[in-house]
Amino acid sequence: MTNMLPAVPASARSITGVASDLRGALSGGASSLRPARSAVLVVIDGLGAGQLRAHAGHARLLSGAMAKKDVAQSVFPSTTAAALTSIVTGVAPGEHGLVGYRVLDRRSGRLVNQLSGWGEARIDAASWQQEPTVFERVRAEGRPAFAVGLAAYATSGFTAATLRGAEFRAAATPAERLELSYQLAAENEGALVYCYLPEADQAGHKHGVASSSWVAALEDIDAALSLRIPERTGVLVTADHGMVDVPRHRHLVVDDGDRMLTGVTHVGGEPRMLHLYLDDPARLPEAQAAWAEGTEGIADVLSRDQAIAAGLLGPLVTADAASRLGDLVVMARGAWAIYDGREADRRSQDMIGQHGSVTPEETRVPWIRLGAFAQG
Repeated sequence: MTNMLPAVPASARSITGVASDLRGALSGGASSLRPARSAVLVVIDGLGAGQLRAHAGHARLLSGAMAKKDVAQSVFPSTTAAALTSIVTGVAPGEHGLVGYRVLDRRSGRLVNQLSGWGEARIDAASWQQEPTVFERVRAEGRPAFAVGLAAYATSGFTAATLRGAEFRAAATPAERLELSYQLAAENEGALVYCYLPEADQAGHKHGVASSSWVAALEDIDAALSLRIPERTGVLVTADHGMVDVPRHRHLVVDDGDRMLTGVTHVGGEPRMLHLYLDDPARLPEAQAAWAEGTEGIADVLSRDQAIAAGLLGPLVTADAASRLGDLVVMARGAWAIYDGREADRRSQDMIGQHGSVTPEETRVPWIRLGAFAQG
């Protein structure tokens, strides 16, 4: 089987550059953004550049402000936990260590959901994710930092790992979150304000990016961004990843008894990017061959060492990050998703919009400048 990994130019803009660009814009240092009195970072979860362009008529403000070159490359895997952490730390998953949606904590021998499973797994956020955040760096430079999101996220383990240094403020709707973000930027000179909008991602998972529900979520977000931006405030709009609609007939369910599951103790990641953990490293060649044959034409199957050598996790992979990677990683091609049929909870098979793999639809996101960042 020949792997079909996409080639990303070394010069391509990455979401890992957002943090340094924002700091430079506030301090007068090196940045691809214009200087600003305060800065607002708007992250629209799940909005790929391709999806935005395909629905330009439903997002006139965003699409009108987005030039052909206004895109950035997400990280691998293209999943929320990994990509959001890369945005706010400025490093790839190989350094910050959040390398999937569900990963194996080898100390406890259990899979940990990187978005919602911190408390249940008794994971300490500060030791699991040790990279300083952009908010901590901004605070150390004497400027205020805020994070605006849904109240439900205020005390989560993921928030503790990724928004350290930011004062959390809650608001219910996209418009209310944008209004509060702009207010904080206006009232606090030099402030960095992070505004998180998960509505498009939520609608996409449930209904797909071709649905009226997803379009309605996009229209609400675009309308919210039409609020007046305070004078000399720069606004950068980006996303963590895009999304692919996966029809039910493109689900590959690997059931108990299939030789692909021989020796596989845990299936982590998510349906478009699996981490496979083996009971014995000596099984690796056999397991890789079985998965390559079983997913021929619909997925790429790499060993941990191959994924690291290919640079998928970034230029540096720490020992902690490597330990959380599967012995094998399985990256879906096209519009496919792969499921472990042994799992009792099959609710994820009801998801239409999915992400995690390396397709352009999942990895190319908007990078749109508004306010002071767009002037001149």
